Amino acid sequence: MQKKPKSIPINTIADEVNTGIAIEKIAITDLPEEHILDAKRSHREDRHTFFLLEKGVVAIEIDCQKQLIRSPAVVYIHPNQVHRILSFEQVLVSSWAIDNEQLNPAYLTWLEAITPVKPLPLNKETFSLISEAVSLSIKLFKLKNDRLYHSLIKDSCNALVGLVISNYVAHAGAIDKLSRSDTITKLFRATLDRHFATSKKPADYAQRLNISTPYLNECVKSTTGHSVSYHIQQRIMLEAKRLLSHTDKSVKEIALELGYEDYPYFSRLFGKVTGIAPLTFRNKNCD
Repeated sequence: MQKKPKSIPINTIADEVNTGIAIEKIAITDLPEEHILDAKRSHREDRHTFFLLEKGVVAIEIDCQKQLIRSPAVVYIHPNQVHRILSFEQVLVSSWAIDNEQLNPAYLTWLEAITPVKPLPLNKETFSLISEAVSLSIKLFKLKNDRLYHSLIKDSCNALVGLVISNYVAHAGAIDKLSRSDTITKLFRATLDRHFATSKKPADYAQRLNISTPYLNECVKSTTGHSVSYHIQQRIMLEAKRLLSHTDKSVKEIALELGYEDYPYFSRLFGKVTGIAPLTFRNKNCD
């Protein structure tokens, strides 16, 4: 059995001109063997990553959830999500990745709000539109000597991201105009994703959002059906599951990383929330 790493590996996207953006079209059969092996190991990406599956079938695991994807489809991977390729058949895929600094702030807010999302099957018309946009972006990405190079690739990549978000939102049946509760819930989720390891109380997030704790809880519960405390616990447990599944860190080390100095308390909390002890979860899940 392959030894697990001490921490979850982060795949750093090749970026020879330091733009914070990368885009390419890949035939899996043309990749070096070491790249395929890397893709089959559980890892995170260092940026927001998108895949347009143009041909073939891929089995992928995202945060311990297995997905079978048939072309044409689009996949979004958040930088926090742990994933790996399980298998593939005659795959042709276009991929693009962009960091927070280059991403349109409105798109970043949307991505934080919709995560996690499942791979999205595409109809013929939508696939054609995104495929054409990808082809143009790849051509622009090669114009490295153009004086407007960075602006060109930033704008084209953001256009691609916007297309994907638009389709995810349409697929979910979301309305264009968000209510106040929806907006606050989106902001809460984005804030939670950044501070879950250090902020454990609903009041911490209400203070960060400059609203009262009862109002935050009212908004989140009306939008999601669950309390702020529930979402905080679930986010912490998700990270705990990732670390248990994909690293060899002890329960005590994981507890400390997640802000719990009393690791027996953390173990009891994990069992209460998930219905299973941490080490039992490690022994039966993922890798």
